[in-house]
Amino acid sequence: MYNSFSELRENCVECRKCGLCETRHNVVVGVGNENADVLFIGEGPGENEDLQGEPFVGRGGKLLDKMMNAVDLDRHKNIYIANIVKCRPPHNRDPKPEEQDMCIDWLRNQVRLINPKIIVCLGRISAQKLIKPDLRITKEHGLFFQKGEFLMMPMFHPAAILRNPNQKPDAFDDFLKLREKIKEVCPSTYEEI
Repeated sequence: MYNSFSELRENCVECRKCGLCETRHNVVVGVGNENADVLFIGEGPGENEDLQGEPFVGRGGKLLDKMMNAVDLDRHKNIYIANIVKCRPPHNRDPKPEEQDMCIDWLRNQVRLINPKIIVCLGRISAQKLIKPDLRITKEHGLFFQKGEFLMMPMFHPAAILRNPNQKPDAFDDFLKLREKIKEVCPSTYEEI
């Protein structure tokens, strides 16, 4: 258990718990406001993220930023973004369950330090790991689930929207629902901008 983000980051970048450390360029810990009420969690870094050391910076990240900005969310001001695994799986494959299990304590520590009110799971992998194992993203995206002290919402992964642009209107509707829930549960999120 870590008492600060600097301590967590320092230890996380040294992690060698699973084989993903062998091929990584950077450990992608996360980015954003470390006191955010809203935490976005993806599955793992892709190539651009691995090279730059920041989550969601490729084409999918640009789409995510655009959709967040449309509802007054900003990765550098009022939210935090992290991933289930902190190192890139080769060829952007899904992180294996054992890799997720090896890495989940880093995320648990981040959640404890941030203490968000709302957690948004970006994509099937994140939603099934954190909300429920049988979650069906195409059916349950945009719904809110109470998990302990957190409100959790699964959303389409930005990369999935790029592959299937027909999902874009539904994805944007989910962001509108998220904005309304933020105003209800943690209105100070919008005072950060």
